[in-house]
Amino acid sequence: MEGDLTAQARAPLDERVRAVLDLVRPGIRDDGGDVEVVSTEHGKVVLRFLGACVTCPSKSMTLRGSIERLLRERIPEIVSVESLN
Repeated sequence: MEGDLTAQARAPLDERVRAVLDLVRPGIRDDGGDVEVVSTEHGKVVLRFLGACVTCPSKSMTLRGSIERLLRERIPEIVSVESLN
């Protein structure tokens, strides 16, 4: 198990972000939306909401309460999470 954690920490940041997003993606897709990674530079993650998420009034709550919290919890070097839309 420890070897798995070490390998995960060495993976590129964008791969680790995508892996964490895969944990929340089923719930987002159930509501007709999705989220994609635009960039992951210098610990700043930029996402784009897709589908029903674009006009969803709860997307900022999803971004802060679910996505950002989980990303920062699992990938400590993340300093911010923003969305383009």
